[in-house]
Amino acid sequence: VQLVESGGGLVQPGGSLRLSCAASGLPFSSYIMSWYRRAPGKERELVAVISRGGSTSYADSVKGRFTISRDNAKSTVYLQMNSLKPEDTAVYYCNARVITEYWGQGTQVTVSS
Repeated sequence: VQLVESGGGLVQPGGSLRLSCAASGLPFSSYIMSWYRRAPGKERELVAVISRGGSTSYADSVKGRFTISRDNAKSTVYLQMNSLKPEDTAVYYCNARVITEYWGQGTQVTVSS
């Protein structure tokens, strides 16, 4: 099983990024997919979740700014991040979960002027 994140980078406050997580080696449509993040010196935080049926939920800190989506045909989950703030700076991780869970290697997002 592999989860490969991409799309991170450096962006100015107020900017946007779209993260992608391409999955392989698992029946993607059967998995609950999530994005987590870990900021320097902080605990890992659940950012957004999308169920097998497409229902979504978000951390209060990102509601209205971030959107999680999935494309089962491409075995890919996305995180569209708008109106980015410096406090969104973190390593973002993709997670796939049913009973067993899998993690990607992470992608760095830095929001700074």
